[in-house]
Amino acid sequence: MDKPHSPTVELTLGPIQIGRGHPVVLIAGPCVIESEKHALDTAQQLKSITSKAGIPFIYKSSYDKANRTSIQSFRGPGLAEGLRILNKVKREIDVPVLSDIHKEEEIEPAAEVLDILQIPAFLCRQTDLLVKAAKTGKMINVKKGQFLAPWDMKHVIKKLEDAGNRKILLTERGFMFGYNNLVVDMRSLVIMRELGYPVVFDATHSVQQPGGQGSSSGGNRDWVPHLARGALGIGCDALFMEAHPNPDEAPSDGPNMVKMDTLPHLLEQIRELDALRIRFEKG
Repeated sequence: MDKPHSPTVELTLGPIQIGRGHPVVLIAGPCVIESEKHALDTAQQLKSITSKAGIPFIYKSSYDKANRTSIQSFRGPGLAEGLRILNKVKREIDVPVLSDIHKEEEIEPAAEVLDILQIPAFLCRQTDLLVKAAKTGKMINVKKGQFLAPWDMKHVIKKLEDAGNRKILLTERGFMFGYNNLVVDMRSLVIMRELGYPVVFDATHSVQQPGGQGSSSGGNRDWVPHLARGALGIGCDALFMEAHPNPDEAPSDGPNMVKMDTLPHLLEQIRELDALRIRFEKG
């Protein structure tokens, strides 16, 4: 059997290395910032869990969920307050931070705080947003749109590269499978890795049911461990998992977020599978 393809570009974020032959990285946190205390508490818990598991950790939480199903849905504290909280998490918990950007005017202030700028799936083809984000020199994580073939991400990459940025992550988060449903084509991980950059598997949004609860999205978190293990077997460089102490009471994406107290056992499995993945890729 041929060795699986690994990315040609390796990325460095402080002590964290992402890419060929390096341990899988976990990007995790609540879907949206709920309060300063909640963000600090969850970041500290996740740092402790991942440290014990020996898995590099990047904290994720959104300051604004601009693509909620309903106009009544909770969106978060907004740009200024959200960035203040994320900056506090970054300094006090000593972890890299990631959040979504939705508009060009958010990019400059966001880049002053965030270690990784994330382009949401619905915006992955927005040229001006991509180019301006790339010009900050920050690492960019682009989520592949639910409507986009994996090989079409080469056009996204070209926009970022032409703007002078090669600090690129590509994220698979499922493909539309009829109305209110997503399916994961694991071939996407292989295809996007062959484009030369590290690939992230979003294990929680991949089990989402967009708009599946009428005025909000549904999902089934029970599938998260299975898909995460599958992605490690196929080959990926990072896992994205939204996690929450009590997801059933979370104001956003509760049905597909994992419970934080289930993470230690899952991360133990991930660490063991990842060791096999690294050994296999190194041949």
